[in-house]
This record gives sequence, C-alpha cells and structure tokens, in this order.
Amino acid sequence: MSNEGRLQACKAWRAGVKSAQHRTMDACTSRYAETYARWQRDPEGFWAEAAQAVDWITPPKKVFDAKAGVYGRWFVGGVCNTCWNAVDRHIMNGRGEQPAIIYDSPLTDQKRTLTYHRLLVETQVLAGILRNFGVEKGDRVVIYMPMVPEAVIATLACARIGAIHSVVFGGFAAKELATRIDDARPKAILSASCGLEPGRIVSYKPLLDEALKLASHKPDACLILQRPEQEATLIAGRDYDWAKLRDEAFVYARLAYDCTPVAATDPLYILYTSGTTGVPKGVVRDNGGHMVALQWSMRNLYGVVPGEVYWAASDIGWVVGHSYIVYAPLLYGCTTILYEGKPVGTPDAGAFWRVISEHGCVAMFTAPTAFRAIKKEDPQGKLLGQYDLRKFRTLFLAGERADPDTVQWAERLLKKPVLDHWWQTETGWAIAGNPAGLGQLPVKYGSAAVAMPGYQIDVVDDTCKPMPANKIGSMVVKLPLPPACLPTLWQQDDRFRESYFSEFPGYYKTADAGFKDEDGYIHVMSRTDDIIKVAGHRLSTGSIEDVLSSHKDVAECAAIGIADRLKGEVVCGFVVLKAGV
Repeated sequence: MSNEGRLQACKAWRAGVKSAQHRTMDACTSRYAETYARWQRDPEGFWAEAAQAVDWITPPKKVFDAKAGVYGRWFVGGVCNTCWNAVDRHIMNGRGEQPAIIYDSPLTDQKRTLTYHRLLVETQVLAGILRNFGVEKGDRVVIYMPMVPEAVIATLACARIGAIHSVVFGGFAAKELATRIDDARPKAILSASCGLEPGRIVSYKPLLDEALKLASHKPDACLILQRPEQEATLIAGRDYDWAKLRDEAFVYARLAYDCTPVAATDPLYILYTSGTTGVPKGVVRDNGGHMVALQWSMRNLYGVVPGEVYWAASDIGWVVGHSYIVYAPLLYGCTTILYEGKPVGTPDAGAFWRVISEHGCVAMFTAPTAFRAIKKEDPQGKLLGQYDLRKFRTLFLAGERADPDTVQWAERLLKKPVLDHWWQTETGWAIAGNPAGLGQLPVKYGSAAVAMPGYQIDVVDDTCKPMPANKIGSMVVKLPLPPACLPTLWQQDDRFRESYFSEFPGYYKTADAGFKDEDGYIHVMSRTDDIIKVAGHRLSTGSIEDVLSSHKDVAECAAIGIADRLKGEVVCGFVVLKAGV
C-alpha cells in the first residue's frame, strides 16, 4: 500500500471506531479517577480508543485475544510499522522541519539538531545498508553504542525493515556482551570505536572483539562508527566503516524507502535485564501495544503536547532510554534530547539546568540518583540561578525509590512539581505514577502515587492473600498485563511463566515489596529479596534509608542486612555526605 493509501485507510478506521461509547481522548481524560474507572469498566474499549493514535496498515481484528501467547496478546491481526509512526507520518503531516533529536554532548563540546526530515533520510540510508548486508524482517541486530544520534537512527532503521534490535549498554564487559550475542544470534552488530566518560575514553571496539572471540555465534558484519576521540582497527571481511558506507549509500537508499509491514504482535526489540552467568533474560517488546501505551503515556502521564521538548536523562542501553529517549517522544511528535554527559562533572552540578534552559525543555525524566548527586555537589542550588527555567513544568523521577528528602529538596529548588513513578524493564512504561496530563494528584512523599490504567496492583502475602492497608507485602499486578508489557522472554516461554506467574497464580510478580495506603497510593519500599528480617521483624531497606536520608547532611545512603547468629540479620547503613560537610 502507498503512503497516501495508508493514511486514508487509517483515517477510515478511526472514523469507524469512534462511537458513543468510545469518546475521544479530549472529552474524557480530564480526571484520573474517571479515566481509571473507565478502563476498569471496559478495558478493551479503553485501549481500542487509545489505539486510534497509531497509524495502522491493517487495523487489529481483536483488541485483546486471551487465548494467544502466554497470558493473551494485544491488537491481534493488526499490521503496522513503528518507524513509520515515529518518523514518516510527522513529515506527511507537514512537520518535517520540526526538530526531532537534539544531541547535546558536553564531553565532546558538540551540539547537533536533527529535524524529522533529516532523521528520516538518515534512517532510510542505514536501513538500506542493513538490507545490503542481508538483514531482513525478523533478523536480530545488536546495537552496542554510546549516546550519539547514530544509536537512535540504528534502532529506527531496524524497526523500519522489521528487524529486531537488541541494545546492549555501551561499555558492558566482553563476557556479558558475548552471552547476549549468543542468545540473540544477530545477523549484524552496530557499534562505535569508543564511548566517553568524564576524563576518560572507554574503548568499545576491543570489548566487542573479545566478545566475538568468546561467543559461539558470529555475525555476518559489524558496522563501526569511528569517533575522532579514538579510532579503532577494523578486521577485514567482518568490520565496516559506518561513515564510509553511509556516504556511499545514498544511491541505493530508495531500496528501504517503504516501511516493512509487521504484525502488531511481532517483536520490536529484545532488552536483556540480567544474566552475567548463564542465559540472560531477554525481555521482548512487541510493535502494536508498545506504540499505543507509550503514546497514551506522553499526553496523560507526562502532560506534554506534540512539538514540545522532552528529556529523559538516561542511556539508550536501559529501558528508560528505549521508551522515553527514542520511541515515546518521537511517536508522539515531540523533540527528544539525547545527552552525552553527567549530572555533575560535565562541567559542574549545573549541567542539567543548562540543558533544560538552553533547549526549552518542558518536562524531564531521570533517576533520583542524578538529583542526589546534584544535591551533594550543590546543596544550596546556587548554580540554578544562572539559568532560565521558565518553560520547565515538571520533573519526573523513576528507576529506583525516590527518597522523600531528595524529592522535597528538588521541589524547594525548582518550585515545580516533582513526581515519582514506578515501573520496570518488563513493563516498558509506568505501573504507577502521578498523572500530570490528567491533572496532578496530591503528592505523598515516598509514594509513586496511583495505579495507571491497565494495572490492577494488589499487595499480598506469601500465600497470595491480600494484605491490609499500610502493611508491607509482595506487589503483584492482576493479569492480563496492559499493552507494551512484555509478552514473553526471547525464546523462553517456560522460563517466562516460571519467573513471573508461578508464585502468585493469576498475577504478574513484580518482585517489589511495598504497601498501599488507605487512599490507594502505592509505596514501593524495596525488592522482595531486600526485606531484612531482624529477630523476626520484617524491615524494608527503603524505610531504613528514609531515616538515614532525613539527616540534613546526608546526600545518599543505603541499607543492607548482615547475617547474625542471634537475630538472623542485623542492619548496616552507609551514608555519603554532602559537599563541604
């Protein structure tokens, strides 16, 4: 089908789906309680409505098929392409000159802006290169890259031709990289000569070479981005100069002009969560449900609109980078910031304020650790006064528990909402949060706020019986999981069932411990294996760390359990003090 034909088919389908019971998002998302209740009443209708934001080549035959997959599959029968939705359609809608990616690297003293049109051209070219190396729909491609625009282009090029990408955090040791190569069995690997850290160069290519010696699987080709800070030696017949291929590729880029149609249930990517020994767990993300949930979250959770600048200060090697540096902002038509630097040391603790001010960022998402580092170096926030943050609206924290002291410190400093939320590599987007787009709820310090539509969160004991309010237990999610959550582990359905569904029948095990309070707010306190049992008392590391961090001179802290013959375990706490103390 032509590009114009796809647009017409999509518009026709949207017109057919809208009805009295499927109201438009504009009419029904003003309040969280109403939205969550609407999902509870009609889950399939809720997600069918959200799916109108996606361009479908073929509309789904079923919104949810409970008989498909391990626990059911979303948007069965639908045909789509993630790259089309993230890039092409914005150009078709007249927004090709809008910035798509702002690359900001204090480590190289470089800034670069790619419009949606430029991003399309670069993605087409790399897609053509991959096809020339024989990469086809369903083939895997490992991406082992630093935080450079080519890393984003690589993910989109794979999505464009229906290849399954697996991003491995840049700088991972050779042995860990080898285990992922053997599990994914990629046809090609995209990498760089090096990555950069404050004051040092991380040589990627020697790590890749060693990994390929250790791995039993050998890719057909490795494309290497040579960085001026350190060039790598290429191995003839296996390694190819990425930039040279790019310069030559414009003559055949037309081969990859059209996006490859894929099923909504086909894998978009594999992201490995753990496994330094044995076979790591490869979280699979599908195409259709992933797009639907991420687009919904940009407006309703993060409260941004297309055209605004959004920044997830993470790395593309982690799930936050996949979801909220690459896919969600581009699917939604925002401008995403790709930052190659640190919260401190590049050059100082004002680095984040500079980026927000310079690029007009309206919402930022990062880990609490980043703000604890800033608080340690500049506890009074003196560097903030050098920058204009008038466009900035909301700071979101996730990735670990946001201790109340750090949240309150950031609130006082920014005079803007600081909102914690909770999710996992497996879910791909928020399980619980404070929905700025639906209307912010009251903040409870130490809480990730409330369940997002799609998630029924229960707190249970070891026998799966409900725990009373304010009592710590295992946090579980009632099946089925919503769109964008993992449908399985890569080629390991049995391990998927055993790891996530066997302990609490009918539920997904998050492996997080916490409680719900009398208002239904979610308090995630620790991992279930981080509960410390002292003389029969169950103590959460999160609660102990709250006490430690409440001291005015403590910048960061941790609590662990140490074996004790009498009490079973005793608590040991560690603190890092603020600068100047």
